[in-house]
Amino acid sequence: MNLDTLFISDLHISLEKPEITRRFLDFLAHRAPKASAVYILGDLFDAWIGDDDPTPPNNKIRKQLKKLTDSGTKVYLQQGNRDFLLGHKFCEATGVILLDDYAIINLLGERTLLTHGDLLCTDDLPYQAFRTKSHSPEWQHYVLSKPLVVRLLAARWYRFRSHFHKRKKTLEIMDVNQDTVVRVMREHNCLRLIHGHTHRPAVHDFDLNGHPAQRFVLAAWNKNAGEILCWNSHGYHIESI
Repeated sequence: MNLDTLFISDLHISLEKPEITRRFLDFLAHRAPKASAVYILGDLFDAWIGDDDPTPPNNKIRKQLKKLTDSGTKVYLQQGNRDFLLGHKFCEATGVILLDDYAIINLLGERTLLTHGDLLCTDDLPYQAFRTKSHSPEWQHYVLSKPLVVRLLAARWYRFRSHFHKRKKTLEIMDVNQDTVVRVMREHNCLRLIHGHTHRPAVHDFDLNGHPAQRFVLAAWNKNAGEILCWNSHGYHIESI
């Protein structure tokens, strides 16, 4: 029985990034079928304007995910700050299981907390305010009711504006707040946390209530490489593809 559990995040797939798309499709076709479960912890897409969007390469991704889940590999997905409009129609088309913003799994006997990571960046007050607004049912209904072409143009504008605003922020503000990390892990009674979002891959060891705790930060994919956090009975390791 294969016990590999794979974690990835921050692929930011889009039409403008064909290398990442090819790498992810290859991952779905060859590496992922060898695992028992794959967890995608947010920002699979650079922007997601609704489950009705047929813009390439969305349909290729849907078909390959469906082929993978039909083969027996479980695929779990958390929404990120770029693709928080991913919904149940996408999951129905792909067989992917949508997770809450915080999800707890039993990873080889250890309660493990999964999240995209943006909720941990509590020093970035303007972003947190936008996140609260954009995750409201009213805001999402308003956006999704617009014609597809309007949503496409709006997504391009928001990406440009996000890039512009990031240039004004310090790296510390855009990183996680350690006090928030500790609080969230205490609330969920977990000593292990896995997340993405910050694009700062690392393993952080610290003390939590007198016990050793770990925070795993997943790497963002780029045109030259992608990284996978792999767990099995031997522990964990990083795979590059």
